Amino acid sequence: MNDKLADIRLLLLDVDGVMTDGGIIYDGNGLETKVFNVKDGHGIKMLQRYGIEVGIITGRTSQVVDIRARELGIELVYQGALKKLESYLDVKQKTGLTDSQIAYMGDDVIDVPVMKRVSFAAAPADALIEARNAAHYITSCTGGHGAVREICDLILKWRGFWDEVVARYEL
Repeated sequence: MNDKLADIRLLLLDVDGVMTDGGIIYDGNGLETKVFNVKDGHGIKMLQRYGIEVGIITGRTSQVVDIRARELGIELVYQGALKKLESYLDVKQKTGLTDSQIAYMGDDVIDVPVMKRVSFAAAPADALIEARNAAHYITSCTGGHGAVREICDLILKWRGFWDEVVARYEL
């Protein structure tokens, strides 16, 4: 697995079922709410600190995703991407990165075409079987409950940054 993680420069994430548990809450005014995991967000910030960009490709469109992406400093955001491979190819064109430099985490059949292209594909423990079959790694955590953090930590460890990450928080 380390050869698949050695050159990762970008982690792309699905939202519903990966960054969240897939639940959507609507209030009485029809406003959408999602619950994001703070540990996942910290993992994303740590990746960015070590020069690994993070992006989002999601099939749904939600103002909440834009807000979370801004909060985390994620600039590559593709919403309403029903054919995620098209968005993925656009990401490659914009960034100049190759398949071997990109990781992707998805949980459903819509994610599988991208998962088959990237160097490293991950799926949360509760992903659909098709996504788990396409994954190089299946997290022990479920979507929205630390799965993204697990992948962030894995990348940082395999890239050799983990000791420095931990030391940053020591006295």
